[in-house]
Amino acid sequence: MPGLAACRPVRTAVFLAASLAMLASVRAEVRLHHLFSDHMVLQRGKPLPVWGWADPGEEVSVTFRGYSVQTRANDGRWMLWLPPQEAGGPETLTVRGKNEIVLRDVLVGEVWICSGQSNMEFPLNRASDSAPDIADSANPNLRLFTVPKRKELEPIEDIQASWVVSGPDTTPNFSAVGYYFGRALQKALGVPVGLIHTSWGGSPAEVWMSRDVLESNEEYRHDILETYEQARARYEEALAQWEAARKQAQQAGKPFNQRRPRAPWRPTELYNGMIAPLIPFAIQGAIWYQGESNAGRAWQYRRLFADMIRNWRRDFGQGNFPFLAVQLAPWDKNRHRSLEEITAEPTESDWAELREAQNYVAQTEPNVGIAVITDLGEKDDIHPKRKKPVGERLALAARVIAYGEKIDGLSPTYRSVRFEDGRAIISFDHVHGPLQYRGDQPTGFAIAGPDRKFVWAKARLVGDKVEVWSDAVPNPVAVRFGWADYPVVNLYSASGLPVSPFRTDDWPMVTNPND
Repeated sequence: MPGLAACRPVRTAVFLAASLAMLASVRAEVRLHHLFSDHMVLQRGKPLPVWGWADPGEEVSVTFRGYSVQTRANDGRWMLWLPPQEAGGPETLTVRGKNEIVLRDVLVGEVWICSGQSNMEFPLNRASDSAPDIADSANPNLRLFTVPKRKELEPIEDIQASWVVSGPDTTPNFSAVGYYFGRALQKALGVPVGLIHTSWGGSPAEVWMSRDVLESNEEYRHDILETYEQARARYEEALAQWEAARKQAQQAGKPFNQRRPRAPWRPTELYNGMIAPLIPFAIQGAIWYQGESNAGRAWQYRRLFADMIRNWRRDFGQGNFPFLAVQLAPWDKNRHRSLEEITAEPTESDWAELREAQNYVAQTEPNVGIAVITDLGEKDDIHPKRKKPVGERLALAARVIAYGEKIDGLSPTYRSVRFEDGRAIISFDHVHGPLQYRGDQPTGFAIAGPDRKFVWAKARLVGDKVEVWSDAVPNPVAVRFGWADYPVVNLYSASGLPVSPFRTDDWPMVTNPND
């Protein structure tokens, strides 16, 4: 009987041959991008890209609803296009190469991206009065996909996730704003809706943009890219000092309670890790809840936000798809002041300037809408818990902008002002009847004369216009409404949507370093 040593070469050769055969089998397998899984939703009415990986030169076919298209994998990646489809399902989608993949329970309907920072990330199980909604969330026509959090230096191609059906087991940790938006939209349209949630708390807008866009703009190169490198150097120095202090404390047997320095956000890192891998999946549009982390640069946000939208539209290659944003909620920045203190006198506000930037983008870029939530903030909490009306207002905006419905779905926004006889008459866009206020009288209006000193003003509704005045300002030249971190306002459209904060002047901004 041969000894153990004599058997080793034979066993090694057999193992090596089996390993090579297994490796060849693995390499031969056609693989789909993870956006394509059981329970997925495909966008109706648009050409549908389907893509994945296979051996170089391998022939791949995709069959769906009787349509079959073929292609050949070039350099290991393949992509093909299904023709536009009508809403419906469930269906199966079959991919064939050297192996076969069958996706089941596939629907066709409306697909929306849900992105932003913490208020978009905010889960349904933390929202106000959400327990009954979670219990009642089973809906075979609402599907959810959550993009894993990833910060990347360069764009990645795929993500590890899959679609799930809406229900009590899948909705609690999903975006509350996203869920309520999708639920309302699905009910209104009567077709399947798929939501792709990709957000990260605390993130500024520039981390959701591609490097070529930031590098092509001199302002962004200086204020964002170069500033990041400086912030990174300061962080590395602070981290080294922190680690040295911790080591010294450990060696001395002393407690160490210093907080670890926080790394600055790297521009482009969430675009690379959480947007790029979704491209060019067919979508209807995007909803966006972000801006808190850019409020200190509100003067820049009117350009940065617009360029981010253009960036996504360019890269998805689906035209000027609808982009719907949530206006910043009222918040008093943890100053714990009373309402009397907050409303003592009109003030400047970086959050008001950020809201103005959001409105500016909506007015100057095609197919952009704003959901106004001045009535939904919490004075001492940057994360207001009433998310249901936020999502529902986004759905109303979508019905107007994305689907062309003739409904009162957008908040009134400032259009123009004229001054006569010591009074200002304000006109608005998006009005569908007389304005209304809740309470004893309209609140939140301030007026100023040539000295640019604002005082609180009285207001009177005249149909769909507002007349504003103050006996202390006989020659008014400017009016502001809701211009505060925490605006206290009560003016609404005929259907109950809050009027957006505004100013009629273009005087220097507190966030503009050049003013």
